[in-house]
Amino acid sequence: MKKKKKVVNTGKVAVGIGAGLAVAAAAGAAWLYGTKDGAKQRKKLEAWMLKAKGEVMEKIEKMKDVTEDEYKEVIDKVLLKYKKLKSVSTPKVVQLEKDLKKHWKNIEKQCAPKKKVIKKKPAIKKAKKK
Repeated sequence: MKKKKKVVNTGKVAVGIGAGLAVAAAAGAAWLYGTKDGAKQRKKLEAWMLKAKGEVMEKIEKMKDVTEDEYKEVIDKVLLKYKKLKSVSTPKVVQLEKDLKKHWKNIEKQCAPKKKVIKKKPAIKKAKKK
């Protein structure tokens, strides 16, 4: 049985998600504006994608603890609504789902508590009294 990793939310999850989304936004901006095919990609980007990402983010921010399974479950629930819409193509929803699920590792790294390094002090030897 696979162990569930649990990340405690003490405000760090929201910061981690925000930082992850900032990185994704920067990469997205480079993809949309920094390449020769950027104009084509901007036309393909649809408003429902941004709305879906926002809904996922809102639900995760409300959660106290976030595990990988819970994160993926939130994505599935939100995108199920978009799969049912006639104006949205199912392959695009599936691709967005894959993209969002790939970001768990980044979120987990940013939210994990940092380990403190404890340095041991060298033992001081006492001189023997004669």
